[in-house]
Order: sequence, then structure tokens, then C-alpha cells
Amino acid sequence: MTENGITKQVPVYNLPYGVNPPESLTPKESLISLLVSVAFAVCLMLMLMKFRAESLLKFWFFMVVTFALGITINAFMQPISYAPLLALIIALPITYFKIIKRNIIIHNLSEMLIYPGIAVILVPLLSLATVSILLIVISLYDMYAVWHAGFMQKMAKYQIQKLRVFSGFLVPYLGKKERELVQQARANKNMKSLKNKKIKMSIALLGGGDVVFPIITAGVIFNLWGLIPALMVTAGATLALALLFYFSEKGKFYPAMPFIAAGCFVGLAVGALL
Repeated sequence: MTENGITKQVPVYNLPYGVNPPESLTPKESLISLLVSVAFAVCLMLMLMKFRAESLLKFWFFMVVTFALGITINAFMQPISYAPLLALIIALPITYFKIIKRNIIIHNLSEMLIYPGIAVILVPLLSLATVSILLIVISLYDMYAVWHAGFMQKMAKYQIQKLRVFSGFLVPYLGKKERELVQQARANKNMKSLKNKKIKMSIALLGGGDVVFPIITAGVIFNLWGLIPALMVTAGATLALALLFYFSEKGKFYPAMPFIAAGCFVGLAVGALL
């Protein structure tokens, strides 16, 4: 774009459904808007939980998931005519089997497509300073919500037990006794012996925020410094999360964002040196 004889580079995002980032917002204003939106969403969620508005919450989840999936799928269909519409058509059955029929494989696979769709809207709005502040604020909120107020656990249990929907990854695993039963049956080549035995399956939870905020951070760093530093941020967050899972105790809730944010900052420091 040329203005007053000066050529300026104007980024073109070409996002569907009218979600292109507004050019008028500064990174500071974007950060404030994002934090206010997160606070509003949490308060609305708690209020709807209190009034047991399960149908409304499911509809909310259905719309958000479909919308985010549509944005991500559309990115793979750019050369095709009517790509945004086709992306929504593909997203709808995925959302149906995620929320209505509740298939755990589709649930986790769809989660991998949801968060890039959300992040791509927010990445252009943030700078290095504002995304760093965002990580710190969300980490403090996560610690308060889990260790002090406890409403993060209530929201997670409510989603799983009442809504039968969870905004995050579900990772099933076997406990020590169950693993020993399976190993013994496998060693004896008698897996059929497990048919009439009750084997308890535990589930590890990873909230959506613990995934989307590192993606946003990596996206901001990619825009500023390139691919390798962004990969370092991703690697740092992944390593921090792996260590948290390794050292965490079964049956306890942990705020993941402080650990993930620390991993992001370590990856950021490594990336800055490269």
C-alpha cells in the first residue's frame, strides 16, 4: 500500500467468517480486550453452571467448536471455491461426534484443530511484551483458580459429569494394578481372561487454555523472529508439560499454565540466542 508517496507493507490475513484482526487496535488494547473476554467467559460459564443451563452450554460449545474448526480447515482449502462454506460443512459432523456422540478419538483429534483456529485470530494482535504479560497473568489466574478458589476443578468436573463435554484433551491411562493385570494376561497369551474383570480406566485432563496460550506465544514469536525460535518456544512448553505429567500425583489437580509458561520463557530465551 502506498500512502503519501511512502510504500507500506500491510499484512493480509484472509481469514473466513469476518474474523480478520482489526488494524486499529494496539497490542496493549488487544491484551486488555483479551483478558476482559477471558474473565467474561469464565464468569458466564460459572453463572450458567449455577443455573444448570446444560442445553445452553452445549449449544455454546457446539458453536465455538464448529467455528474454530471451520477456520482451521479453511486454511487447507484456500484454492478451492467456497472454501469457508465447505470448511463449515466438514466441521459440523466432526463437532457432532465430539459433543453429541462423544467419541474420544474424534474428541482429541478435533482438539488439535480447534486451537490453531482460535490462535490465528489472536496472534496478529499481540507483541512480545503483551504475550509475555498474557502468560504471566493467565498463570497467576490458573494458580488461584486451582489452588485457592478451586472453581477450575468444579468446571472440569461439571463439564465431564453433567455436560459430558470437556474443553481440552482427555488422556486415558491404566493404573499400576490394571497395568499388571494386562501384562500378566499378555504374558500368558490369554487376553480373553480380562473380559469379565473390571478394569478401571483413569483419565488425565489437559485444559484447552494450557494448549492455546503456548500456540499463541509460538505464533507471535514466529511473526517476530521466524520458525526456529517459535519451535524452541513449542519445545519448551512441551517439555515443561511432560515433566509436570511425570512428577504429578494421581488424583490431584495442578495448574499447568505456570509450568508451561516457564517452559515458554525458557524456549524464548533459547530462541533469542539462535
